[in-house]
Formats: sequence, C-alpha cells, structure tokens
Amino acid sequence: MSEVRNRWRLRAGAAALCCAAFGAAQATQPTIQVTDEGAQGLVLSNLDGPFEAEPAAAPARAAAAPGPAARPAAPTALAQRRQAWSALVSAAARAHGLPEALLQAVIETESGFNPQAVSPKGALGLMQLMPGTARMLAVANPHDPAANVDGGARYLKDLLARFGNNLALALAAYNAGPGAVERTGGIPRNAETQAYVPRVISRYHRLQSGLE
Repeated sequence: MSEVRNRWRLRAGAAALCCAAFGAAQATQPTIQVTDEGAQGLVLSNLDGPFEAEPAAAPARAAAAPGPAARPAAPTALAQRRQAWSALVSAAARAHGLPEALLQAVIETESGFNPQAVSPKGALGLMQLMPGTARMLAVANPHDPAANVDGGARYLKDLLARFGNNLALALAAYNAGPGAVERTGGIPRNAETQAYVPRVISRYHRLQSGLE
C-alpha cells in the first residue's frame, strides 16, 4: 500500500506546544504523527489516508469578461456563534497563555459554541465541563460562558503541563480523562477519542491559518 502524506505546518502560539508522535491508531483510524521541526513549526503527517488536505489548485482558465462583483458569502451559523464569543475566548487564551485558535477549536468540537449545551454524559457548556471537573476548577456555574471558558482553558493548560506539552495527549486527556491516558500510555483506543484528537488539531490548524 502506497504511503500518503498530507502535511500541515502550525505556527507556534504564545506558548510553544511541542507534540510527540501520536502513537498507532486503530486499524480503521488514520494514524497522525506530529513532529517538531524547530523554527519551521509543528508538522502533522497522516500516514494512512487523506486528512482534510488542502484542495488542489484549479487549472488556470482564460479570464472571463468583467461582470457584477460577486457578493461575499454570508457567514455560517457556526461562524456567527464563534464570532459572538471571540472576545471571551481571546481573553481566556491571553490569561492562560494558550493560542486562541486552540481554544476556538476545542470549543467548536465540544459544543459548537453553544453555552447551554449538555452532552449525553452530562458535560456542560461551551467547553463541556463534567460536573466533577467544574467543581475541581471552582466553576460554580458551568453554563456561565465566561466561567466555563476560563475553567476549560485552565484545565487544558494543566493537562498540557501534566503531559509534557504533548498536545495530542493533552487533548486526549481532555476528552477521555487524564487517568485513561496514563493507563494506556498514549491516546486511549476508543473510537471517540481516536477521532477527537485529530479533529481538534485539524480545526486548530485551519483556524490559526485563517482557513474557515
């Protein structure tokens, strides 16, 4: 089977996030490898198949005759919700030394920017804090957007420190719990977490690169 590599470069944010290799995924899941290339930034490599690659450039065409200027596309509902909470997310990112695009990617994946979101497992708010995690973080009202995002940002920063600034493991711990990551010594082999980690990192890259 021929190897397919799609590579993205992530510019370092306010805090350098140094990711090690993800670890082998299940046979049916893509294997994503993350390496640090110093000044060139972080590189994501998909070894098994397509992973949201940039579309190939369209072949050049003859210029069309001038016509009416096209109207800009209307923002999607998700983009509108992201914009509505951008100031709050930016403040939390600055307060805890995290890239704003990373927090945006986590929130988008967790709740779609819905401050009233409740998961089937009982996770709450924009950053989907479990009640026990909210209590640990002293977040009295997880449905309060500012408290929820601040608590979630603090939790993510703590997980990065706990797992040696390995972004993949920190995200896996955010999704499955730090105990599960420590027991397996890597990304837990459940389908949800295996899909969650590359999804957040892919979204982080696109947001940081200005790709919607």
